[in-house]
Amino acid sequence: MLAIVAAVTLLPGARADEPRRADAARLMNELMSGKAAVGRPFTLSDQWGKRRSLAEFRGKLVLLYFGYTYCPDVCPTDLAVIGAMLRSLGPQGEAVQPLFITLDPQRDTAPVLREYVAAFHPSFLALRGSEEETRRIALSYKVFYEKLRRPDSDAYFIDHAALTFLLNRHGEYIAFFPPGTSAERMAVMVRERLGA
Repeated sequence: MLAIVAAVTLLPGARADEPRRADAARLMNELMSGKAAVGRPFTLSDQWGKRRSLAEFRGKLVLLYFGYTYCPDVCPTDLAVIGAMLRSLGPQGEAVQPLFITLDPQRDTAPVLREYVAAFHPSFLALRGSEEETRRIALSYKVFYEKLRRPDSDAYFIDHAALTFLLNRHGEYIAFFPPGTSAERMAVMVRERLGA
């Protein structure tokens, strides 16, 4: 289970404490059990500075991903898969809205986000909020993350759950894809939902 939770290998000397790991396990258990509410409405600024709410995407399926632009491997890999899946859908892809919410609003400014998501698919919207807004939204989706500083440095990375959430046409959570899900497998489920 922690293989899903941990998106980045922790550096020596930057280990999280046990209560934080317990939080990660609890959030994953809540998500996988299906017994806890997942998600909530939100409004954040996009990569152009425009305020966007989840409600404005009603009528479309939403693929929601939490990550950050300095992520060395899992984020760009997962976002590339989402982009490939959208391209494989052809015209049906217009009925799917991919959203990227940064877990690092300190470094992920609007210009940084603009350049980052453009590399994956033209329909991607990148969203950012305050640290407090980000944590509230991430926790509502049962996404564990924490900032970990490198030893003897101000540099940091973010250990985070790397999940892609699928929301229905009403913005309600219906499923998640674990890291490593192929574009083909993702497309099967998305096409099923588009046909429903």
